[in-house]
Amino acid sequence: MTTTPDITPALVEALRDAARRNEAFDRLTAAMLRPLYWHIRRLVVVHEDAQDACQECFVKAYDGLEAFRGGADELRAWLYRIATRAALTLLRRRRRSLFASLDEVGRELAVRVADEAGPDADRALVRLHEAVLELPLKQRLVFNLRYFDDLPYAAIARILGEREQTLKVNYHYAVEKLKTKLANHE
Repeated sequence: MTTTPDITPALVEALRDAARRNEAFDRLTAAMLRPLYWHIRRLVVVHEDAQDACQECFVKAYDGLEAFRGGADELRAWLYRIATRAALTLLRRRRRSLFASLDEVGRELAVRVADEAGPDADRALVRLHEAVLELPLKQRLVFNLRYFDDLPYAAIARILGEREQTLKVNYHYAVEKLKTKLANHE
């Protein structure tokens, strides 16, 4: 897995040093805020919810730094795992019913994509996001992490706690469903 250019072994070393941790965490935040915000935003759709979950992600990351033992490659996956959990926790809290699944929540959010995107948004991209939100949760997560975040399957496996082969199958099914759904929409 390739690290973000700003996530280096030297940054990880600085994060472990109490005297340099705050300055290093600021650099980490600057490097990862945008990708994590958009990862979360694709899951929760609403800007304010994405901001809340992103803030939660960085608070949890800062609190967990002393226990983090991985290198630069693992740091990025660790942050995505925290961000994913923060987004899913927010979605669980937003469910209308205790018995509603996160798949149902995704379908409900799909109808909000166009409103959140605004009138100047690329309609094809809006339709893609709507279709992605209609996928089952695991396929949605894998598709977003692979397609939009360009993460390798090894990193996605660390983020989601799944085997790479399982993720490849889920990605394949997601792509096939999206092709069908988008072709039928035209």
